[in-house]
Amino acid sequence: MAYSSHVAKVLEHMHDPRLMDPDGSLLELDRMPGAEQAEIADVMRAMMEWKLAEAEQSKASSKYMALSEREMRAIRFILAGHRCGVAVTPAMLSEYLEITSAATTKLLDRLEAGGHTTRSPHPTDRRAITLAVTEETRRDARDHVGVSHARRFQAAARLSSEERQIVVRFLRDLAHTSGDS
Repeated sequence: MAYSSHVAKVLEHMHDPRLMDPDGSLLELDRMPGAEQAEIADVMRAMMEWKLAEAEQSKASSKYMALSEREMRAIRFILAGHRCGVAVTPAMLSEYLEITSAATTKLLDRLEAGGHTTRSPHPTDRRAITLAVTEETRRDARDHVGVSHARRFQAAARLSSEERQIVVRFLRDLAHTSGDS
């Protein structure tokens, strides 16, 4: 997305640790050389760029598929279940999306009415049903969302094994910072 020069300037500096904590009450920047601080600011900016790009891609995919973000997440989950041999049930989808069974039923009704999903009897539990994505929606998801995922895979493939290990360690460390207060 293209931003005005003023918005772009704010975004460029938004996650700079030197501006986030100018009095040093959160970070001990005085113990870190300025070049390292600049590198960390670059990492933070790159993460923000990725986050913004991911949000744009998600919006574009939702618009292309004419689905809400939650509906897109449901489609991806059902497709992933199918690919790994798991019969996805509405209860599993409720758990994944963190919504009530009533909200799941409404979501599935919309997806089914739109020709995106089907419901079938569960192969081993006669009280349950399983969910599937229609072939047309599967094809649309592959042609649009799948291409985007393939580009991400290719970006990771361009890294050396050592670089990938560093990225994985960094992202997992970052994931563990969520919720810390």
